[in-house]
Amino acid sequence: MGIDVIEAGSAITSEGERDSIRSVVRENLDAEICSYCRIREIDVEKAIECDVDSIHLVLPVSDLHIEKKLKKTRETVRNDAVRVCEFAKDHGLIVEWSAEDASRADIEFLKSIYADGIDAGADRLCFCDTVGILTPERTTDIFRELGSLNAQISVHCHDDFGLATSNTIAAILAGAAEAHVTVNGIGERAGNTPLEEVVMVLESLYHKKTGIDCKELYTTSRLVSRLTGVVVAPNKSIIGGNAFTHEAGIHVHGILADTATYEPISPETVGRERRIVLGKHTGRSSIDLALRELGLAATDEQLDNIFARVKELGDKGMRVTDADLQAITETVLGIYKEAKVKLDELTVVSGNRVTPTASIRLTVDGRSVVEAGIGTGPVDAAIDALKKAIANTRDIELEEYHVDSITGGTDALVEVLVKMRSNQKVITSRGARTDIIMASVEAVLEGINRLIE
Repeated sequence: MGIDVIEAGSAITSEGERDSIRSVVRENLDAEICSYCRIREIDVEKAIECDVDSIHLVLPVSDLHIEKKLKKTRETVRNDAVRVCEFAKDHGLIVEWSAEDASRADIEFLKSIYADGIDAGADRLCFCDTVGILTPERTTDIFRELGSLNAQISVHCHDDFGLATSNTIAAILAGAAEAHVTVNGIGERAGNTPLEEVVMVLESLYHKKTGIDCKELYTTSRLVSRLTGVVVAPNKSIIGGNAFTHEAGIHVHGILADTATYEPISPETVGRERRIVLGKHTGRSSIDLALRELGLAATDEQLDNIFARVKELGDKGMRVTDADLQAITETVLGIYKEAKVKLDELTVVSGNRVTPTASIRLTVDGRSVVEAGIGTGPVDAAIDALKKAIANTRDIELEEYHVDSITGGTDALVEVLVKMRSNQKVITSRGARTDIIMASVEAVLEGINRLIE
């Protein structure tokens, strides 16, 4: 993607963390690999064991952190930081001298301890807004004042008040040479500054080249979300599921005329695709467009009928999937299509002392197919078996899986929504059952049948 520095972990944490850091180092990426360190030699020694290029040396600088957290004095922290920095430099490491809780520190003390860092050989200085209390105006003033230090200064913001991106941009415009960011804004409490927001604000609004391959932003976001289990909010800017999704009739009408009417940047810029979804706010133009994309034609009277049925579903609070629209349209147009893939039998075994396993029997184009799969849970195992069973029919990828409880209680009716892809064709479908496994299989089967038509 073009990231310059990757803080791969904190080497002092555990052997598992050190293994993770080493695995990043072994990739030989075109980036500086860094380890977080406290102002203790043992932290640096563990970082050296991982063969990193640099350390992020974090020293508390507010009296609150120095006195309450560390129970030390300003001078003790100063001396410890200088000693550890010199130790790291003696071992050939790049040092980023990072002032923790700088936004609540005495500015004169902060500048003096930055000066000590420069004298000790620190390569970069970092200003940390540890609890996210900066405002863009104050950030600008601070970074202009720190410009007198004649050193590379980076900015590290948290998003406690939702200002991390604004403050990071303000710091960059005021002279910061580096910004600390995370994919999807993950991090402690409300998270850190989101990578995707900073990159796109700089590229699109300030017309500053960042050197980042913007087309990798979305795929990286999806990867990190899957591996961390931290879900991205649908309405999250740039990489949220709804960021380039249009439902309201007036919006879709505008998009059809000129995509710029309701899109500040094209979805392709960040590796995404535009989506038109149907619901209670849908207009006739949305349905007409969706039908054309499905290769279906309807008369004005038929379109009115389809429109009314879609609205009826939307008014019930339901998102109308692609499969729903196709089923409605086929009913209105009198089209009957027999499913090419049918479920004959499904058996799932799961428990605390058994690997979740599923066996499935399908009828695919008139022939019987039996497969088995394993997974992290019964749903995962069932879907794994299903995917194996249709592998020879079509290369189909499950892109998104979402489940909601429609009713309460242990016998709740659950709705499963899935998004599936086959080459360039993408489709959404649903399943609704009291059994989440069957609801999931039903949703995926519906999607498969629509994709292989």
